[in-house]
Amino acid sequence: MLETMPGTEEAERALEAADACYGRFDLEGVVTHVSEAVRAYTAAGDTRAAAMASARLGETFANGLGNVTAGRAWFSRAWRLIADEPPCLEQGWVAVAAMGCDVDDPARLLAAAQLALDRARRFGDVNLETKALADGGLAHVQAGRLAEGMALLDEAMALACGPADNDDVVSKSVCSFFTACYFAADFGRADSWNDLLRQRGRIGPGSPPARFLASHCDSVQATLLMELGRWGDAEAVLTRSIADFESAMPMPSWHPAIALADLRIRQGRLAEAEVLLIGKDQALQALLPAARLHLERGDAELARATTRRGLRVLGDDRLRAIELLTLAVEADLALGDDATARDDCDELQRRTAEIDVPSLRARADVARARLLAASNDQQAAVGLLESALDQLDADLPWLRATLLLELAQRHDEAGDRAAAVLAAKAAATVLAPLDVTVRPEHELLLGRLASGADPAARTTRAVTLERKGRWWTVSDGSTRVRLSGTKGLYYVAELVARPGAEQHALDLVDRVEGGPGPDDLDHVDRRKLGDAGEVLDAQARAAYRRRIEELRGQADDALEAGQLDTAEAVQAELDQLVGQLAQAFGLGGRSRRAASAAERARLNVTRALRAAITRLIDVLPEAGATLDRRVRTGLYCAYQPDETDPVRWIVQS
Repeated sequence: MLETMPGTEEAERALEAADACYGRFDLEGVVTHVSEAVRAYTAAGDTRAAAMASARLGETFANGLGNVTAGRAWFSRAWRLIADEPPCLEQGWVAVAAMGCDVDDPARLLAAAQLALDRARRFGDVNLETKALADGGLAHVQAGRLAEGMALLDEAMALACGPADNDDVVSKSVCSFFTACYFAADFGRADSWNDLLRQRGRIGPGSPPARFLASHCDSVQATLLMELGRWGDAEAVLTRSIADFESAMPMPSWHPAIALADLRIRQGRLAEAEVLLIGKDQALQALLPAARLHLERGDAELARATTRRGLRVLGDDRLRAIELLTLAVEADLALGDDATARDDCDELQRRTAEIDVPSLRARADVARARLLAASNDQQAAVGLLESALDQLDADLPWLRATLLLELAQRHDEAGDRAAAVLAAKAAATVLAPLDVTVRPEHELLLGRLASGADPAARTTRAVTLERKGRWWTVSDGSTRVRLSGTKGLYYVAELVARPGAEQHALDLVDRVEGGPGPDDLDHVDRRKLGDAGEVLDAQARAAYRRRIEELRGQADDALEAGQLDTAEAVQAELDQLVGQLAQAFGLGGRSRRAASAAERARLNVTRALRAAITRLIDVLPEAGATLDRRVRTGLYCAYQPDETDPVRWIVQS
């Protein structure tokens, strides 16, 4: 493809050295040698070759080193070098040099794919044609033109399983295909091509592209398992995929790590989710779990900032924007900003118009129903949810259960207990065979409405914890005890509010110390959670998260404005902050040093919990002893009640 020109021998030697470095996974060496090639080609006046080398640098930064900002800057430089050349094959390759799933706006992705398809067919390059068809198909799907997009993607997969012989290009093309199937919830189509791609050696062990695609395929499969309510199976697929990927290549996995973070958030294991997302939240695929993580932590402002950043860069993308908008509505309502929530719901309705993806439409309807409920229009919320249930496929049990729980809550708030009980019992029936973690508020709702027993005949009685200012009231039948608020009682309440859910000690510290003010807790000096060096406490970690999100937005704005030097400077500060935030965590939430953040949190939380439970045993011996048996402490803490217990602890809101 590249013709050798006089004076380019130095560049060719540099590229050969870069290939050798890539074979050793020495990505820094690749950057050094490809940069030498760019300089040599530029000095020799070989613009096309310089553009191709610049595009390779963009790919190395974005896909190899995870620096999306630097990658986009090099892709932009490559296009500026080649844009004014007469029509040539290199223009097509530069146009689709980026991973399709990393391009923000589907209109921009489609324009690049159409240009590449023209060059591919004009100059007879089947590998470029494969990539152009795949990226063009992904762009159509993201814009809501599902039939048109999937037709192009099927054509691309036929080439990938046939005449296309560039492994790297096939890898990127199949990645666009899986991304489209993921956002369109078209798991059947992904499965239909999966076997053939594996037979052709495009997915599976072997070359790095094949392993990369195997990890992406696993992520799509795990997403389907999550929708089916098989969370244990999804976790097994993702943990194996991460291990397989990282045993073969000395770099963190990407797609399965982000998917596992999403699962961890649903399971309530927030510290582990943050570990998996640190440094990846610049990727579009990570935007949704990052925003959901902020919401679960109770930081609605940061969640809204993340959704706003995502919506700003996605242009008129429909599929990827829908779930971001549902989270934006949730953040708006948490902040009491009903006016903005209405605007977001209007935008949600616009983007879901004529979108035939039942799961996305159902999630959008849940967001709209929550706004209606917040506006005291419970009947309209009920009608919307009932309509969504009628249109939802029966083969999505987890989403169906979620809708039924929302419906039960709306009926309950409207005062229609009979209808609420019917919806709650229907939800319990759907949930019974599923392997999922039910949200605490829904667990309480099911306990109240779907137990099936006459309350007067129950042998298990409820013991409640209720906070009033800096005091807690513990009630067991007619016995009521007032206790001053301690950290341990706050930790107990956090665990009891999420029965069965494992919670990392750092998550408990963040919620308790980042929530109530110092006057509401035993007054102690706030110490650093680490040992040597600067390790971040709960408030500092929250400040770092906000600054990182702010810088992400600045980097996006600079790239959009073509201010590449500014974007790279912002990225340098981002890299430093992300590195400092990562120091507080390690694999699975465990600290990199025995006495740093996670270990210190484990010791302090365990000590405070046991002290609080001892106080409860003193005032309510039987109920306190039951709690003592059912609370597990350590790096992961949990309240795990048993149906044989004489009492059931609950937090009264």
